[in-house]
Amino acid sequence: MANEDLGRTLRRLRRLASLTQEELAERSGVSVDVIRQLEQGRKHSARLPTLHALANGLGVELTTLLGDPPAVSASGENDGPRFVAVRRAIMPVLWGPEPEPPGPDFSLERLREQIADGWTQYHAAEFDTVMKALPDLISDARTVTASTRDEDRRAGYAALGKALQLAGHVAVRMGKTDLALTSLERAIQAAERSSEPLLVPMIVNSTAWTYQRQGRLEDALSIAVRAAADIADAETADGLKVWGALIMSAATSAARSGDYERAASMMETAEREAARVVKLPDSGDHRMVSVFSPSSVRIERVRLAVQYGRPHDALALAKGMRLSKDTPPSWRTWLLLDVARAHTDTGDAAGAVKTLESLRSLAALSLDDLADDGVLIVSELVSNAVRHAHCRSIRVAVSRPEIVRVRIGVVDMSRRLPEVRGPREGAENGRGLALVGALAKDWGTDRLPWGNWVWAELHGELST
Repeated sequence: MANEDLGRTLRRLRRLASLTQEELAERSGVSVDVIRQLEQGRKHSARLPTLHALANGLGVELTTLLGDPPAVSASGENDGPRFVAVRRAIMPVLWGPEPEPPGPDFSLERLREQIADGWTQYHAAEFDTVMKALPDLISDARTVTASTRDEDRRAGYAALGKALQLAGHVAVRMGKTDLALTSLERAIQAAERSSEPLLVPMIVNSTAWTYQRQGRLEDALSIAVRAAADIADAETADGLKVWGALIMSAATSAARSGDYERAASMMETAEREAARVVKLPDSGDHRMVSVFSPSSVRIERVRLAVQYGRPHDALALAKGMRLSKDTPPSWRTWLLLDVARAHTDTGDAAGAVKTLESLRSLAALSLDDLADDGVLIVSELVSNAVRHAHCRSIRVAVSRPEIVRVRIGVVDMSRRLPEVRGPREGAENGRGLALVGALAKDWGTDRLPWGNWVWAELHGELST
């Protein structure tokens, strides 16, 4: 990874964790010299395993170290007028007026649809649209809580809980995790006064995710396990899905805390229970409930195995895997990328390339073009290394720094950095790095102690 902000982010996260450079080196297994060079800006890149080790040592997600995708446009301000309106909706002014009952033209069903649409927009990364709608959604939900009929009041508290949960997620994306926790705590208080028994554990899962973002892994693990225990006897499909989401969240916290064996055991249990979903009564509208199926759990098991240094486990889990028909194309894409990464981690460059080629059949993440570009980039980088580096040992690496970013690279043993040169007139080759530069969103070369790391990055968009 080459990123001018990496050193500043690393230094900020280390100080937030109250760690010295030496203590981080001991916890991560990364040399203190590398940490010092990154923080001082003398080194702008690091290999993906190094980044994983640093993230684990800091107790944060890799995306936090790399820089999460922004929740607003690049020209937006975190505390601009639109976000201030969201903040005021979450925390109304002190001694402000009490909510009044809704008027005769108000439609509770329409409010429910608008909140569900807000979640759809959030998952599509349309954060500006969600922020614009949130203040009114929260305000309208509060008016319903002032209804005279008990049934309407309970429905209003359910709507308020869901709207505040959505606001909490947006606040996390804005980097305001403390505000997010305030919103989620108020969402739980509202959910406890509603008639929806699954709403509290759903919001607890959001709270666990926020704790993870803050590096509070033990807290995230404990509340997810407790909430899952409270609904362990769920007799509906939605109840089992919420339970499964909590167990998967707990497994992620356990893995990030260094207890991979416990995480793997939780995931195995979750996958076994997921098979029961189709046998239980279904509620109908799935927009507000987590996806939970044998396929989704297996995909997550592969991801954890890859992320926490168990590539052989990942390949064993992925072998012969059959995905359900309702598995989103983007999930299939990320599974194949994780499998490609596992192949690279075991030194199987041919397996990684073969897996990348299989992406051609998928349409998510603009892969009709992106998959072809990825395979072509691998071909050009490998050919360039063979032709110019004259090396017998070449390693292909594939990683996914963020959900819409794919990084492909080749490591060779040459002592010469590759150069971009135009092809000679009439030549059939010589276009390698120039072609890579034209296809990739970003690319670069990094000097390693034993050779060179030439990488290219592709960006896509999630299918909705």
